[in-house]
Amino acid sequence: MLNIKPLLSTLTLSLSIACVTSFSSTIKASEYSKNKLPDIGISGYSVLSLDKERQIGLAMMRQIRASQPLIQDPVLIEYINQLGNKLVKNAENVSYPFEFFLVNNNELNAFAFFGGHVGIHSGLITAADTESELASVLAHEISHVTQRHLARRLESQNQSQGVTAAAMISSIVISLINPALGMAALSTTMAASQQASINYTRGNEKEADRVGIALLASSNFNPQGAASFFQKMSEKYRYASKPPAMLLTHPLPESRITDARQRAHNYPARPLAPSLAFELAKARITARYESDPKTNIGYYQRLLNKKHYALQEGAQYGLALSYFENNELDKAQDLLEALRAKDKNNLFYIDALTDVYIANSKVSDALAMLSYLNLLMPNNQVVTLNYANALLKAKEYQEAAHLLQDFLIVSPGNFIAYDLLTTLYREQGNMGLMHVNKAELLALLGGYSKAVDELQTSYSFFEDKPLQQKRIKARILQLQEQENRLKRL
Repeated sequence: MLNIKPLLSTLTLSLSIACVTSFSSTIKASEYSKNKLPDIGISGYSVLSLDKERQIGLAMMRQIRASQPLIQDPVLIEYINQLGNKLVKNAENVSYPFEFFLVNNNELNAFAFFGGHVGIHSGLITAADTESELASVLAHEISHVTQRHLARRLESQNQSQGVTAAAMISSIVISLINPALGMAALSTTMAASQQASINYTRGNEKEADRVGIALLASSNFNPQGAASFFQKMSEKYRYASKPPAMLLTHPLPESRITDARQRAHNYPARPLAPSLAFELAKARITARYESDPKTNIGYYQRLLNKKHYALQEGAQYGLALSYFENNELDKAQDLLEALRAKDKNNLFYIDALTDVYIANSKVSDALAMLSYLNLLMPNNQVVTLNYANALLKAKEYQEAAHLLQDFLIVSPGNFIAYDLLTTLYREQGNMGLMHVNKAELLALLGGYSKAVDELQTSYSFFEDKPLQQKRIKARILQLQEQENRLKRL
């Protein structure tokens, strides 16, 4: 696993909100009643066009990278995006590519915002018992996006009270990510229309349930997954003094659970076998992001001894990762090699084995495994990023750089790839390219001014390379234009 630490931890989500203040004057009062759901396909456009929504979503995503503890783990990123896109391909009214990301937080929460961005707290994955339960949450959040609920909510609130779009977007998005903080911001911003806002949000939730359950069924998941997960959360937190974040933004009255169960009965029952990828993702999160290694070792040993697991491989994988985290490298290696012998191209096993080989001073074993897989799966993010990391450990700088540069052509904006390149050039002593790649990292975090500073610093390292200097000048202009474009929204 590659360990990435955000470079701009002091940046907050509110910075992105400042970029949208100038478009508040364009808000028009809509004609429909605030208690009636508008026609899908035209709603929300008096506040945000699709293009503005996409641009604001990208800006917010940059600030979330800088301010939230995102899990920069290529295996988990690949898993959650494969799962999410399996649903997206069956959704209607999809206007842009979706991006699914994970927040390292044990709170049960998930949220969607402008431009097809869907965030899932890691605790929600470990709380789910089946992949259909997890998929039901993703389907619900996808439906919020395809039905343009945020834009419609802005339109409704603007009708009832003349609040600026910037203030509304700020309070709404903060409430999605941090409900306790966001609800206070929401009530401060829209005190006079708070009840109308709550009613409208409940309407959104009901519609997202309806569309989400249909999407779940059409994507070959168990349509009862939503009701099952709702029921579990309701029972667990019925008497809790502090409900999880998700219940603040997704209230669960009994009528909603009953409605979800009845809707699911409209579709054929689909009992499914346990998903190996889901079980491995759960184990990976538990072993690497929850509790301590010794506790996790005991937990997985008990599961295996009592045969209390959905799939044995999931428990074995969790135990292997726990051994690794406890620096019991030989035990971890033995378990992972045995698992991979039965499933040679499983990316969960390959990623973990790479970590073990490198930590156990067996970089050549990692390179032998990954060089073959790179031919088999070129530009796969798990293989490429692990291969580049192993090459970096072996001081094969040139080959690692070529690998990452080729990968960025097909996967532009990959945070981990730029972080590896920055480290690579620093270790190589190539300070000019180190500053160039650090600038790209800062830009991905929304730090445009700091990114321009890095590029200006890099300029002096290329006095004998006028073509590279021209590229740097051009990139500076691009970043400045990106920042100005946000200010013009």
